[in-house]
Amino acid sequence: MLKMFTTQLTGLFKRIEEKEEFAFEDAARLLAQAPVGDGSIYIYGEKEMKAVAAEAVDGAEPLKSARALSMESVADLDIADRVLIFARTSTDEAPLSIASQLQEKGIPFVAVSTAVDESTGGLAEIADVHIDLRLTKGLLPDEFGNRIGYPSSMAALFVYYGLKFTIEEIIAEYEM
Repeated sequence: MLKMFTTQLTGLFKRIEEKEEFAFEDAARLLAQAPVGDGSIYIYGEKEMKAVAAEAVDGAEPLKSARALSMESVADLDIADRVLIFARTSTDEAPLSIASQLQEKGIPFVAVSTAVDESTGGLAEIADVHIDLRLTKGLLPDEFGNRIGYPSSMAALFVYYGLKFTIEEIIAEYEM
C-alpha cells in the first residue's frame, strides 16, 4: 500500500509541477515584492493547511519576511504586504472570506487550492495568481471501491517549497 501511495504522490507532484509551472513563477514574483520592498509575506491556512504557515514561519529554514495570518490580523495588513492563502478547495469559506477582504483592501494575493466549481467566485477566480493542487479525491482505492489517502497538506507543502525556492532566487538576483 505504501509503495502505491508513494507512486501516486510522486505523480501528483509531477502533475502540479508541469501544469502549474507558469503560475509558480507568477506567484513567486508577486510574493517576492514584499521582502524586496517594505512588506511581509503573510501566510494563511486553516485545518490541515496550518502546516504550511508553521513550516514557513517556524520551520528549520523559514521563509524571509514570512508571518502567519489570522482572520483578525487581516485589517492590519499594508499595501506593501503580500498574502499566500492555502485551502483544501477553492470554495472553502474562511479562505474565501480573507480573499474578499484582501481584494477590498487592494492587497495582492496568491491562493493555493484544488479548483472546484468556479461559477461561485472561488479562490481560483479572485486570486491574483492561483495554483491548483489538482487533488480531487484520495490517491488509493480501498477494498470497498472508495478512495483513501487525501494528502492535501503534503501537496500544499510541495507547492510552498516550489514557491520558496523561486522567491529566494528572485531575491538573490535583486540583491546582486
